[in-house]
Amino acid sequence: MSDLDAVLWDLDGTLIDSESYWHVAERRLAEEFAVDWTADDEVALIGVDLWDGARYMIERGIAMDADAIVTRLSGEVTAQLREHVPFRPGAAELLTALGAAGVPQALVTMSIRPIVDVVLGASVAQLGTDPFTVSVTGDEVQRGKPFPDPYLQAMRALGARADACVAFEDSIPGTAAARDAGVVTVGVPHEADLTAVEGITLWSTLVGRTVDDVRGLVGVHA
Repeated sequence: MSDLDAVLWDLDGTLIDSESYWHVAERRLAEEFAVDWTADDEVALIGVDLWDGARYMIERGIAMDADAIVTRLSGEVTAQLREHVPFRPGAAELLTALGAAGVPQALVTMSIRPIVDVVLGASVAQLGTDPFTVSVTGDEVQRGKPFPDPYLQAMRALGARADACVAFEDSIPGTAAARDAGVVTVGVPHEADLTAVEGITLWSTLVGRTVDDVRGLVGVHA
């Protein structure tokens, strides 16, 4: 096993540009209950466990139970993703390059399995291969991000060492989860401001990034 054991990818906002799909679904649901849903509310839900997000919406006045909220939002996002899966700039290229270099990759997301299955299908269609050895979803863990559990589960499945893994994240809960799992964590900001997050590396974009750049994060220069 090389000194770079694996690369672990967040999904929404990191690998694909799907946060807007979630925001639209959230606003539509809030409007039904006459809740003034703001940009601050949208940011508050970025990267969090879907059931934690649902409980937040209940506190804001959405009179539904958490499971119903998760089902509703996930269904709308899944429908959008079936129409189009928009990869973030540079993400598909780096994903493909890592796969070609034989680096195991895992998807570690708070989205639920039906959404991930749509994205995996699109990845095969657009990239010509399924780049992920392992995928961990929000409905398959006891505690979601910001807890480290999803990353720990992915590394166990891969047989990977935390300090020899690199994670890409775009949110405060996500970077905290990866960092606290002991993973070398790269924040790639999208909508959330990550400048105050301690113990991570910030990349402004994935565009132009190479396998050597990723290896360099764990002290390996191929």
